[in-house]
Amino acid sequence: MNLRDILLKVKNNETDLNAAESLIRGMGYVPVSDIAKIDVCRSQRTGIMEAILAEGKEPEDVIIIAKAHVDACGRVLVTRLNEINVKMIEKNFEPEQLEWGKHKRTVVVHNGTPVTRTGGVVAIISAGTADITVAEEARIVASEMGCKTIDIYDVGVAGFHRLVGEMLKLQAYKPDSIVVAAGREGTLPTVVSGLIDVPVIGVPVSTGYGAGAKGEAALLSMLQSCSVLAVVNIDAGFVAGAFAARIANNVAMARSGKTGETVYENNGL
Repeated sequence: MNLRDILLKVKNNETDLNAAESLIRGMGYVPVSDIAKIDVCRSQRTGIMEAILAEGKEPEDVIIIAKAHVDACGRVLVTRLNEINVKMIEKNFEPEQLEWGKHKRTVVVHNGTPVTRTGGVVAIISAGTADITVAEEARIVASEMGCKTIDIYDVGVAGFHRLVGEMLKLQAYKPDSIVVAAGREGTLPTVVSGLIDVPVIGVPVSTGYGAGAKGEAALLSMLQSCSVLAVVNIDAGFVAGAFAARIANNVAMARSGKTGETVYENNGL
């Protein structure tokens, strides 16, 4: 039951204030043993769902948290997986419960609960194949936030004609926002922003080396862009996807004429 449902019950005299207060207080978070407190109301509070960052956690704890989150919410996104995480997830969940990103660095675990679609559209672009892992994190986040996603990968400026060939496809889908992941010199977000009238979020990727190692050159290049774009931290695919989805969902809400109403309701929270 989500907050809107509780308020409607009060409005329709189907429950009293004390019972409603008890339900709302119980929606704050779900404790998981002594290792985590799942923020099950984050999507309602901020429009962005909670996710599990596997990096830095014990693989066994990732499974425990994922199971608790699926029980509470129906779906959960798990990011920054390594090979051990992948094996543990495949062992503990059925194949039909898993929606993998490319290269299996990101996965959605669910119990069949669908995502509520908002009408927002987000395009995800990667400069090179080495940038796809970060781009996929952004794509799955945007999708889990209710957006339709379009992915256009490996169109970096070293072969600019590849991007030109994809621009008609990009314009045909009419995205509300665009995420561009690029490493090395990080030029692609500037180019894309200069070609289309849609908000662009640049994600510097840690694929460079030498003087501009670990994404630092890409970050500085994007921050110095002469085209207008927003820039997130190095490898911050989650942040870029979430920010792009918030833009797209607000645009979708304006298109629908439902300004002021909640468009994004994740998984029945």
